[in-house]
Amino acid sequence: MATHLPKEKKPTEGRKHQNMQNDTKTSQGQWGRAWEVDWFSLASILFLLMFAPLIVYYFIMSCAQYQCSLADPLLDLLTGNKHLSDIWNSTPTLTYRAAVIYALWVTFQVVLYLFIPDFCHKFLPGYVGGVQEGAVTPAGVVNKYEINGLQAWIITHVLWFANAYCFHFFSPTIIFDNWIPLLWCANILGYAVSTFAMIKGYFFPTNAKDCKFTGNFFYDYMMGIEFNPRIGKWFDFKLFFNGRPGIVAWTLINISFAAKQQELYGQVTNSMILVNVLQGIYVLDFFWNEAWYLKTIDICHDHFGWYLGWGDCVWLPYLYTLQGLYLVYHPVQLHTAHAVGILMLGLLGYYIFRMTNHQKDLFRRTSGNCRIWGKKPEYIECSYTSVDGSKYYSKLMTSGFWGWARHFNYTGDLMGSLAYCLACGFKHVLPYFYIVYMAILLTHRCLRDEHRCSSKYGKDWKRYTAAVPYRLLPGIF
Repeated sequence: MATHLPKEKKPTEGRKHQNMQNDTKTSQGQWGRAWEVDWFSLASILFLLMFAPLIVYYFIMSCAQYQCSLADPLLDLLTGNKHLSDIWNSTPTLTYRAAVIYALWVTFQVVLYLFIPDFCHKFLPGYVGGVQEGAVTPAGVVNKYEINGLQAWIITHVLWFANAYCFHFFSPTIIFDNWIPLLWCANILGYAVSTFAMIKGYFFPTNAKDCKFTGNFFYDYMMGIEFNPRIGKWFDFKLFFNGRPGIVAWTLINISFAAKQQELYGQVTNSMILVNVLQGIYVLDFFWNEAWYLKTIDICHDHFGWYLGWGDCVWLPYLYTLQGLYLVYHPVQLHTAHAVGILMLGLLGYYIFRMTNHQKDLFRRTSGNCRIWGKKPEYIECSYTSVDGSKYYSKLMTSGFWGWARHFNYTGDLMGSLAYCLACGFKHVLPYFYIVYMAILLTHRCLRDEHRCSSKYGKDWKRYTAAVPYRLLPGIF
């Protein structure tokens, strides 16, 4: 759903022009969501609005009531063994305890986001934090952001482990023990912030020129009206909800699942450790590169609506952590060779993901005056015309990993996603939802981005795709 989590930018593009604002002022039609809604887009929107919350509930309920079997609930309903009311009545309801936990959690992340300026960039070599500028919006605005996600993650986890080993204010299993009641809290926040963002877009937008209206309520509600809704100078909806509280919670959720496994079985299996380590690397990479995230599709093109608001509050923390949840119900102790193989796959995927993005950023920063794999990078120079009729030039790299495929960073991402799933064995389908979802999401992003680039560059884009013919898998796709 949301998803800030694979980070997308245009393929290896390096621009030439002296004025940053003019350089990025392309036609508004290329920015963000559509101005008009066709029937297919509307049908897709309605499907997601109706069924995405049910999908999340079904997966979580299947684990709680059916030991993570996706087929058994349907079989019970079809054979008449149970009615929908039986399943619903067996589902834990919203509790006061869960509401307090969730309210304190979100409030704590807001405090860390707004009131504690970043200090990590002062002592961590190579880390970019503190106040940073984002991309230019269609209205010509350059927003500033306080990049302190890594700091928030560190503070949160230090306090978590301090409690687990010293203070004992609450059990490390607290998240698992309140998992479904917390789901209702997350839904309340997701719908509340999405609804508020829509009302704000109509009546008091941060920047009216960065709003889009289609006249279709459902599309505007899901895809958002405002480009960068803010409260005050620093509380940016997109940056906060994309990164906090969901992604900070991701590793805590996995740790809580590991603690529950220890409580139930007296040990933490190597598969649970693999899931915690590999997904932890992904989360830390996100926060280490949070400043770079300001130039990704979530910030540069997506408006803020239900897709990001509800998606980041519910879809991300509940469905991206299915492997850890599954391993609580079905602990898997892998053979050493299998565990090492999965670890290598995950680390290789991460290496490809990170190095591919590093090559792209190095190429952009130096306008091609660098060395990739020991030699000067090859590229195709493209041109495009902005809405005001000015002509601009871009360089699209065709060497390094970017000569293998046009979105090879996604290939690495998919390898990592597959590793998470393989750690769970092969007895149930549920843990493999993530790789299926990521494959669909990233393929869709490839097509969406390439459609935008094709419209922008025209014949030059055809030259680029001829030089780099594959999207994700060299020789296949």
